[in-house]
Amino acid sequence: MNITMKTAAFVAALTLAPLAALAQDAPAPAPTSWFPGTLTGNIALTNDYIFRGVTQSNHNAAVQGGLDWDAGAGLHFGTWASAVNFNDGNGATEELDLYGGYAGKIDNFNYDVGGIYYWYPGSPTAFHYDYWEVYGKAGYDFGVAALGLGVNYTPENFGKTGDATYFSSTISVPVIPELSLSVGADYYLLTRGIKDYYTDWNLGATFHIPTWFDVDARYYNTDAHYLGRLADDRFVVNIKRTF
Repeated sequence: MNITMKTAAFVAALTLAPLAALAQDAPAPAPTSWFPGTLTGNIALTNDYIFRGVTQSNHNAAVQGGLDWDAGAGLHFGTWASAVNFNDGNGATEELDLYGGYAGKIDNFNYDVGGIYYWYPGSPTAFHYDYWEVYGKAGYDFGVAALGLGVNYTPENFGKTGDATYFSSTISVPVIPELSLSVGADYYLLTRGIKDYYTDWNLGATFHIPTWFDVDARYYNTDAHYLGRLADDRFVVNIKRTF
């Protein structure tokens, strides 16, 4: 805190001057907060909400957003929500994800393990939409490119369709500080359904406008042709602001 003092005499000013100089050189005390860790938020708009290669918004636009809390010591927790449209008249219009995990970094190697709960408020209990997963992912930054690998597992998948495992991989290449190109290839191992597996992939670019937002433009496709238009190839643009 800076305090302005009016001196009454020249001698007093000379006496206080050296002390004022020392006060200016001393480091300011670190700010403190009643809330531990770091809290960040994000909001986004997309022309199609794609999850594992399949539209969750019936190819319509969706508003999305979330909150993330870095609690320190590697622990992190968060929530994320999006509009959904399964076009089945069951009343589910939104998805709310709750997650937490432990993450760390060793030089250029990073890792994260945790769990996610997918909740669909308003959907009838008989549809069994809600489910949970455990996940693990790791990555390495080579400088010219970054590689990421991950696996998600659930003992009871969406719609009570048995256990499922999702394997994911990404490669990201920085072009300039504000622009990166990336490609992803994934494999979904399912217990029940018309097919017991499918693959999905994507290719796109992310442009970062400092202090404003990120724009991601991406092409998605799958070999899950048995899902019809729900898994058609499509071009998706996502505009996201983090605060």
